[in-house]
Amino acid sequence: MRAVVQRVKQASVTMGEETVGAIGKGLVILFCVEDGDGDADADFFARKIARMRIFEDGEGRINLSLLDVGGAVLVVSQFTLAAVWRKGNRPSLSGAASPDTGRRLYDRFRRQLSQEGAAVETGRFGARMEVALINDGPVTIWMNSRES
Repeated sequence: MRAVVQRVKQASVTMGEETVGAIGKGLVILFCVEDGDGDADADFFARKIARMRIFEDGEGRINLSLLDVGGAVLVVSQFTLAAVWRKGNRPSLSGAASPDTGRRLYDRFRRQLSQEGAAVETGRFGARMEVALINDGPVTIWMNSRES
């Protein structure tokens, strides 16, 4: 499982003229399920992200979590995070999970985030979307369940 977590002032996902998800202060999470990922990976990512201390406290120190600041989450499916790009010029996406597995674990991840106490908005799984955001900091964190 892979994710790019970005602290934002605001963000939205649109499809054509329709806004399908939008948040103010919080996190945009580009989320990818790979072959071999399971429920435990999705649950771990949700717990970790909800509690990750990447927001500033009153003294300007990065010391507060999403839950501490009452921020929201915008989760966007992003299977291209599974790309293997070193060989040749066309990235291979063969490491991404099947669409059925990807959707199931994407749905589990967003439900777990909600159960952790986060307000969750989403894009549309597997759809072509436009993501707009104002990155705050910038703070951007790369997560891979297969690395420590």
